[in-house]
This record gives sequence, structure tokens and C-alpha cells, in this order.
Amino acid sequence: MAICFDLDGTLTDPKEGIIGSIRYALRQLGYKGPTNDRELEWCIGPPLLASFEKLVGNLDDAKIALDVYRERFSEVGLFENEIYPDIVEVLSKFSADGNRMFVATSKPTIYAERIINYFQLADYFETIFGSELDGMRSDKTELLAWLLSKKQLSAADTVMVGDRSHDIIGAVNNEMRSVGVLYGYGSKEELADAGVNQFCEHPIQLLDIL
Repeated sequence: MAICFDLDGTLTDPKEGIIGSIRYALRQLGYKGPTNDRELEWCIGPPLLASFEKLVGNLDDAKIALDVYRERFSEVGLFENEIYPDIVEVLSKFSADGNRMFVATSKPTIYAERIINYFQLADYFETIFGSELDGMRSDKTELLAWLLSKKQLSAADTVMVGDRSHDIIGAVNNEMRSVGVLYGYGSKEELADAGVNQFCEHPIQLLDIL
């Protein structure tokens, strides 16, 4: 079996770094933004350009905000991050059982690789698939189609594990099985509406589900 893991909200909890970097970008452009961090949690997971466009109201400022966000995130926010409990045990067991594992994230590959290396998880993954800095392959449907093609995988034998609707929609559009994790940032309703196959409340439960 091949297992594709989302990064943010699935392998690691990036809330502090992402929200801190969003606030930094908004301040630099003169936007206030929500006062409560929970009001920005919806930004964790989906492609950030679209999120910034919703926050600032226009695409031009959103593009500038994304560039400013990356100034802070690439130096500081990247490491304001925590690995979820039991993830190492889960990955170790799957690896020992001979499963092929991949990271499939909308985050730019250059950042995803640094995070995976920082948490010493690189040995578990065959390849880290992410987007480009220009936004190419930030859409999960496109990313997973590219992953399946590059690795010559059968969609029927590949599962996507993620916490947001775009993870599940990407799996559905590529005829892959999906597991929605409820310890991340997507709600049960969001994942169900997207067409998820199974739910997971805690990382360790992945061992039974898969």
C-alpha cells in the first residue's frame, strides 16, 4: 500500500508559525485582521494565496502579503511547529510493514522538506511532494495526480491522509481512498461533506484504520 500524508494538521501542528506569519504580513500591509487566533485557523491547510485574498479583499495585495508572509515564515515560522503525539510510532510501524509513504502538501516543497528534516522524519518518506513557490500544484487534486503519475502508483492501492476538505476532494477526484484526521484543523462536517471514507480521532488509530 502507498500512503500519502498531508503535512500541516496531519503530521505536525503548525498553528503558531503560520498564524504568527499571517499576522506579520497583515501588519506590514496595514491590515488589522482578526484579534482571536482561532479566527485564523481556517487558513491552516488550504493554499495561502486564496486565504490572503479573502483576508485582504483583493488579489494584488494578497500576492504582496504572501511574499511578506514568506519572509518571516522561512526564517522563524517554519520552526514554530510541533509534531503530533505518536506520529513517529505510526510512521515507524508503517515503514517496517513495507508500505511506501509520501508527503503530499499544498505547502511549497522547499518549506516542507525543511520541516520534515527538522523533525527527523525524512527517512520514513520516499518523496516529499509539495507545490512550487509560484503556486503550481498547490491544488490537491493536481498534486495527487502528479504524485500518482510520477511514482506510477495505482489509485486503488493508495490512500490520502489529511485534515482538510481539499485533501479529501483531491483523493476523491483521483479515485483514492481517504482518511480524515479529526485532531487537525478540519471539522468532521467539513470532511464528511468532502466525501471522506473514514475518520481518525488520534494518530495512533491510523495503525488500525490502515
